[in-house]
Amino acid sequence: PTRRSSDLEDARRGLEMGFMVSFAANVTYPKMHHLRDVAKELPLERILTETDSPFLPPQKLRGKRNEPANVVEVARTLASVRNLGSDEVAATTAANFQRFFRLGAAHSALAR
Repeated sequence: PTRRSSDLEDARRGLEMGFMVSFAANVTYPKMHHLRDVAKELPLERILTETDSPFLPPQKLRGKRNEPANVVEVARTLASVRNLGSDEVAATTAANFQRFFRLGAAHSALAR
């Protein structure tokens, strides 16, 4: 994943090319409403979450070192803008990660 702020048109173009769209903790920043707007419009099955550790911690931890565990805050923010439970967003984005990187039992069987 690469840190880049984009608009909905760029994100949709990426999806058409077969990419996933990943959101980092900067989606939690008050002035990044355009990222939250993009996150609201994309299919959840094409979204990943990340932290960009050790940089760009979530809003409530600004000024501190970012950690991978803070990806929970990214999922909470995405859940909030999509009116979903954070558990649903976490489970779906985890499944997206496994599918995209071909991890897990289904993909292991195919590799044999």
